[in-house]
Amino acid sequence: MNGEMETFVPMELQRRGVRRLAVTETPAHDTTFLEALGRAFYWQRLINEGMVKSGSEIARREGLHPSTVNELLRLTLLAPDIIEMLMAGRQPRRLTLMWFQRNRLPVDWQAQRDIIRTFR
Repeated sequence: MNGEMETFVPMELQRRGVRRLAVTETPAHDTTFLEALGRAFYWQRLINEGMVKSGSEIARREGLHPSTVNELLRLTLLAPDIIEMLMAGRQPRRLTLMWFQRNRLPVDWQAQRDIIRTFR
């Protein structure tokens, strides 16, 4: 192998008037959200294993505001199928990290699903 890499992006060309447009069917991954989700689960593990006492201690260690850490820790309470949807990039466009930080979701998974369903 000579170190070359190849990327395949599935797409089709569709005619729109006299122009051709590339239409891709690739998911829209929100990398900012995925990074935040990863940090949240890592921090939750630190708390669960007793390596830190609270989100405030994590905030001090990371140089973050405690509310930022606590907002991200709430992501660990999302229903597994919602997390799967976000990781697969199948979420509605308005469902961003900022939305999750500004809107509290109930702990009940079915209630979360009902709220997410309103985005479609």
